[in-house]
Amino acid sequence: MKVSHSPATLFAAFDDPDLIAHAGLVPTIRLAERCGLPALVAEKVKLTGAKNGAGTAAEAKAMSIVGGMVAGADSIDDLDVLRHGGLPRLFGGVRAPSTLGTFLRAFTWGHVRQLESATRAFTCNLVAHTGLVPTGDEVVFVDIDSKVKQVYGPAKQGASFGYTKVRGLHFQIVTVKTATCAPVIVATRLRRGSAGSGKGAASLLREALATVRAMGITAQIIVRADSAYFSHKVVEVCRKAGARFSLAVAVRKKIREAIAEIPEYAWTPIKYAAVWDAEEERWISDAEITEVPFTAFTSRKKALHTTARLIVRRVKRLNPKSVPEGQAELFGVWRHHVIFTNSPFVLAQAEPMHREHAVVEQVFADLEDSALAHLPSGKFTANAAWLTLAATAYNLTRAAGHLASVFHARARTGTIRRHLINIPARIATGARRLTLHLPQPWCWQDDFTDLWTATGQRMVT
Repeated sequence: MKVSHSPATLFAAFDDPDLIAHAGLVPTIRLAERCGLPALVAEKVKLTGAKNGAGTAAEAKAMSIVGGMVAGADSIDDLDVLRHGGLPRLFGGVRAPSTLGTFLRAFTWGHVRQLESATRAFTCNLVAHTGLVPTGDEVVFVDIDSKVKQVYGPAKQGASFGYTKVRGLHFQIVTVKTATCAPVIVATRLRRGSAGSGKGAASLLREALATVRAMGITAQIIVRADSAYFSHKVVEVCRKAGARFSLAVAVRKKIREAIAEIPEYAWTPIKYAAVWDAEEERWISDAEITEVPFTAFTSRKKALHTTARLIVRRVKRLNPKSVPEGQAELFGVWRHHVIFTNSPFVLAQAEPMHREHAVVEQVFADLEDSALAHLPSGKFTANAAWLTLAATAYNLTRAAGHLASVFHARARTGTIRRHLINIPARIATGARRLTLHLPQPWCWQDDFTDLWTATGQRMVT
């Protein structure tokens, strides 16, 4: 590839008021309106007493922030992306970044909770309208995890050093997914940087499970989490909600004692970094699994004692190929990974199902590739509101991909933005209507057409 003209014959000018860079915002924002996001924010978010009019038109300001995030904005100043070219002809009520910053800083914790309530109801509407999460699947997985978002400078409220040894703010998310769909965020919460990973997990999980049921999902729910969430509170929330649990467990004294009692014949090789031996017709693997009954939380009152399955995976610490000849180990040394679960699935299914909890890391990557590249305000509650709206923009983007094609239904949100949202277009007026003239050819033209028509617009024929 090379430039086809010399610098002397190639010019540029910012002089066309009818061009836009994000044609895909039209069907995406239309989808948000159809699922009631502006109405829900107007109904539930009441910033009474806010100075300088910060609490007025909360729905327009929230929609401006979400729209900017869908287009790729990752800071308050970036939200100005909605005010270029012909976009004001397509969208009304777009607010300036300075106004949106004032709006976010007016939030108290109570207002954040109001916004969370509105976005939970919106997510339920989004699922009902688009089928984003299939309600007919037999099993639904709810994953909870947390991440420390690094910030710079001590001025941000709540920023402190935690287990990662970096200054940051610590946020939790809960996602829902099935075997046939990508993860959807159903709950978020921002905490101080020094907060433990599991702090507040039980209450957040309770809200998330209620939201999943409100989506109309009646299937069996399995809650998956790492060892930071292994607590009687989390298990109690799962039991009361009628959900199963699959929780990683740290290998401490009682767990080591339980593992030590497992006989050698009880271990079963699994397809985990394994090689198929055609002669013996079996997997040769350095990993094996087994399960034993185990009663957890015995130091608590009897009502909290929980008996379930302890699934153990062991992996050899050394690669035999790296051991010099004649210097092999006398006894095998294993690394153990333990899961505490009441999953209805057999051992060979339950163990790999838990490992798929790692899909939540992809959600973190998607968020940090867009709106959560920064927590942009110095005020804690403003950042909490930003996190809530970032999750809403993530779900909205994923719903747009779901309507577009099977590929985009599972693609990363960054891919959806490049293919379906950030499409240049020229606005033309004629016969009392507006027409968006899009690039020809566009590789994802058919997918964009499906999204466009699914939200009620028509294509030129």
